[in-house]
Amino acid sequence: MISIKDIAKKAGVSISTVSYALNGNPKVTEETSARILKIANELNYVPNAAARTLKTRVSKIIGVYLTDFSGAFYGELLQGMKEVLNQSGYDLIVCSGSYSHQWLPQRMIDGAIVLDHSFSSEELMQLADRGHKLVVMDRELNHPNVNQVLLDNKAGASLAVEYLIEKGHRKLYVVTGPQGSYDSKQRLQAIKQTIGRSSDVVCTQIEGKFDKDSGELAAKQIIREYTEPAAVFCLNDEMAIGLYNTLAKADFRIGEQIHIIGFDNIELTEYTRPRLATIDYSKRKWGALASEQLIKLIAGETVEHERVYVTLVAGESVGDI
Repeated sequence: MISIKDIAKKAGVSISTVSYALNGNPKVTEETSARILKIANELNYVPNAAARTLKTRVSKIIGVYLTDFSGAFYGELLQGMKEVLNQSGYDLIVCSGSYSHQWLPQRMIDGAIVLDHSFSSEELMQLADRGHKLVVMDRELNHPNVNQVLLDNKAGASLAVEYLIEKGHRKLYVVTGPQGSYDSKQRLQAIKQTIGRSSDVVCTQIEGKFDKDSGELAAKQIIREYTEPAAVFCLNDEMAIGLYNTLAKADFRIGEQIHIIGFDNIELTEYTRPRLATIDYSKRKWGALASEQLIKLIAGETVEHERVYVTLVAGESVGDI
């Protein structure tokens, strides 16, 4: 591999002069700089990013930690992050797995955005104690080097359940997310609080995993137990779509026999007939806001915790009783 030492030898200059030229330092004359850059190009020189990062302690790369990459949810979220980061001169890499947790202490990335419940809060606090800058989207952590950009899960869940109750539904199913999910826990708390204000509502909880398969399994349970019209609140749209399709294949009338509402308003919900009711928010804005906050943290600016607000999308998948 060609090094700056090789370039210096061929150009007949010092290594430091080559370094100045490659980095555009005005200490080197334009003529000398042009000659060095030409030689570097002829030798197919590629800068050693790892060495440069060790020297400058800046990689201009941000890591985004996700639990998984499947489903329609992540595309818009990552696009929002990428747009803001690129505008500020940063690149984005998507990380998963415990090995990539070392990229922060190794200074391979300048900061991290975390939406990954498998990344423990204890580990994140240790990283923050060492000065690393973090934005969390799936938990509450109080530290000067950590900013929270959270979805208003409780408001969304309350809107969904209130909507079902207003439509006259008293028999409810709730299909949850994974046990370790912050979003699922927040939504469940709000559901229990909202149902607690209506003494005649009966609620059955079905454990899910925020994926289509979970919705399909939930649908099979509901079909087995079916005796009268019921409403189902799936805590994300991926599960709602799985449930919806399985019920439709079993000739259940959505919006008449089974009433469904989801959470996330992914693009696919627009094409369901009857249209799936859901909770909406801008995933692109959520991602963009997380990036903006992290850039401010890295720059040493003061930031306040942020919350992304939600709205109800009424759909024909929920009818009156």
